[in-house]
Amino acid sequence: MFFKQFYDQHLSQSSYLIGCQRTGEAIVIDPKRDVRPYIEVAEAEGLRITHAAETHIHADYASGIRDIAEQLHATIYVSGEGDESLGYRNMPEQTIFVYDKDEIYVGNVKLEVLHTPGHTPESISFLLTDIGGGSSVPMGLFSGDFLFVGDVGRPDLLEKAVQISGSTEVGAKQMYQSLEKITSLPDYIQIWPGHGAGSPCGKSLGAVPMSTLGYEKANNWAFQAMDEATFVEELTTNQPAPPHHFAQMKKINQYGNQPFSPYVVYPSQDVSLQTFDVRTRSAYHGGHQKGAINIPFDKNFINQVGWYLDYDQPINIVGDDKTVQDVAYVLQLIGYDLVHGYVAPGDEVVTQHVHSEDITGNEKNVLDVRNDEEWDGGHLQQAVHIPHGKLLEQDIPFEKNEPLYVHCQSGVRSSIAVGILEQKGFTNVINIKEGYKDIRSNI
Repeated sequence: MFFKQFYDQHLSQSSYLIGCQRTGEAIVIDPKRDVRPYIEVAEAEGLRITHAAETHIHADYASGIRDIAEQLHATIYVSGEGDESLGYRNMPEQTIFVYDKDEIYVGNVKLEVLHTPGHTPESISFLLTDIGGGSSVPMGLFSGDFLFVGDVGRPDLLEKAVQISGSTEVGAKQMYQSLEKITSLPDYIQIWPGHGAGSPCGKSLGAVPMSTLGYEKANNWAFQAMDEATFVEELTTNQPAPPHHFAQMKKINQYGNQPFSPYVVYPSQDVSLQTFDVRTRSAYHGGHQKGAINIPFDKNFINQVGWYLDYDQPINIVGDDKTVQDVAYVLQLIGYDLVHGYVAPGDEVVTQHVHSEDITGNEKNVLDVRNDEEWDGGHLQQAVHIPHGKLLEQDIPFEKNEPLYVHCQSGVRSSIAVGILEQKGFTNVINIKEGYKDIRSNI
């Protein structure tokens, strides 16, 4: 049997290529939108991708399951479980809907379908047995967003991203039952999850790429002895707010998207478009185009830019040519294909800064852009609270020309907020550089 894990650091996402070396057949589990890496590896190994399968309708990246079906004429398998109204639509004719206890054969590799709802109602996992290798017992579980290293999938995305009222508690209870369902599996089976550390699909994912069920039983908080009510409370408390693009991903992956087609970004003459400056914070603050939103192109780029993308509107990017091309590609992985062009940084605005230790507590206008949990844990008395992801859509209740101090926890999100506030007409924005964590505790 051939096995390879693919990990995308921008998506914090794992996908898998499994092949039967006797028959030359292969399957991809949870493919991302660009399927070229799977094809290249399969060809190098003398394999043909004849199947693809997906654990659930993803909310954080654009799926490549339909691309594999259309490009390679592969048979694809998706879940038929859960609420029909939330299920897959517009699937290729070679789609097979699978249910709990169904079996998929890829040559001499067997995948048993387990319905493991909780993260989503239709969520399934695939239990692999290498029959061709002479085994009659399972080797591992492709757990998708059901079970991670150190955590389990969050149950609140349908409610927070798609506005399905009451689905969080239902999902949390289903997650409890799904965990009970797999406890009877052998401790030695490997756990091959859909995400690693940095993914917003859970709140405490581990950075180790895979684990074993026995290790998770011993160390993962979700397996520790607790009743259902306690588990539900723990799972649903303090889940981070999902970026706005999650709702778009659900729609794209449920109904389908345009086939993936990479493109080249050229210099733009239209400087009126929404602009994202992907340079470092220090470069941005040293001089930037007024109203450009600074989101550095690093491993957290997708989780930040997803708050501000309008999928119906083109954008410009500030950055060097290679970085801009990379940004456009990464945005395609979340289904966004409208990078219009790249523009020069400009030097219209140099950001004003003040160190956190110099905050006196007497500043009149203070905007706190942290999340609700951070705000509830303590804040400046005079501050107004608007989480950074809501700044574009909400009115900012300050005078446009008065000094406006903005802070987050450590300086990252307030740096993003600077450009948004400029875009909204504020002319005297002052970034509290190190954030709330370094503001003196006696204020």
